[in-house]
Amino acid sequence: MANNTLVSEFIILGLSIHPELETLLFIVFLIIYMVALTGNLIIFLLSIIDPGLNTPMYFFLGFLSFLDICCTSATVPKMLTGYVTKSKVISYYGCVAQLFFFTWPMGIELLLLTVMAYDRYIAIGSPLRYVTIMNRKVCIHIAITITIVGSLNSMTHTYCTFRLPYCDDNKINHFFCEIMPLLKLACGDTYINEIVVFTADFILGICCFCLTCISYVFIINTILKIRSAEGKRKAFSTCASHITIVSIYYGAVIFTYIRPRSSLSLEKDKIVSALYAVITPTLNPIIYSLRNKEVKEAFKRTIKRLGKYKDHDNT
Repeated sequence: MANNTLVSEFIILGLSIHPELETLLFIVFLIIYMVALTGNLIIFLLSIIDPGLNTPMYFFLGFLSFLDICCTSATVPKMLTGYVTKSKVISYYGCVAQLFFFTWPMGIELLLLTVMAYDRYIAIGSPLRYVTIMNRKVCIHIAITITIVGSLNSMTHTYCTFRLPYCDDNKINHFFCEIMPLLKLACGDTYINEIVVFTADFILGICCFCLTCISYVFIINTILKIRSAEGKRKAFSTCASHITIVSIYYGAVIFTYIRPRSSLSLEKDKIVSALYAVITPTLNPIIYSLRNKEVKEAFKRTIKRLGKYKDHDNT
């Protein structure tokens, strides 16, 4: 450490080291970000203003959309700015902030997907008691609890990552400040960090995934007991969107974090990180809105109300 100079800024290398691809990447990620931002913002606002979506399912779906907005906004705008300005530099504290505001929604989302699976189990298994069990007060308490847990997780990761010294090499082989690439750059012992990362992601990743699977075991068992084919189809359709998102999200997260350090490949990790950090938040509103009749009807009602307000103002 005596012969090393601590870094005051980092250089984010990005998804590709080939400059000729930057224009294409800028266009692609700009489109993806605008789709993610627009889609999630629409679902978030609909879950608040439309009375027809005043149910626990859409309360959690709105919360999920809010987290997706936070997740993509923590990483993509900085990347797009770098493509425009040709500057890939991020300050030390800017990197700290980016890591915190990326891991914050990620941790909460893992917990939220588990809660949403339990919500579907109650809705299918105990439909008459659903409104009583998952009332508004319970939903708010759940949201606050998982937000606190997710915040503690994010603070722990951020503190443990930046308690390490970073010296000389400041080139992050990623498209944002991620934990694993930063640990590669640290000039201190990262053993404790690896334990913290594995433990936290085992609890939030594997444990939440197992709880989600348990919920779906009970859901499938309940659906099989339904006599009518139409009833089975309707019950399964309420879970199909959630199953799709869970499969993509957990698969990418577990691949990135829950594996031995020796098997790390930062080039592969960049692609997988783009999947759960950018692509999945973009797919969430598409999957939920295209497959969900209630969301589409709520959107039409809102457009009609806005049209009426506009006509009233003109008169």
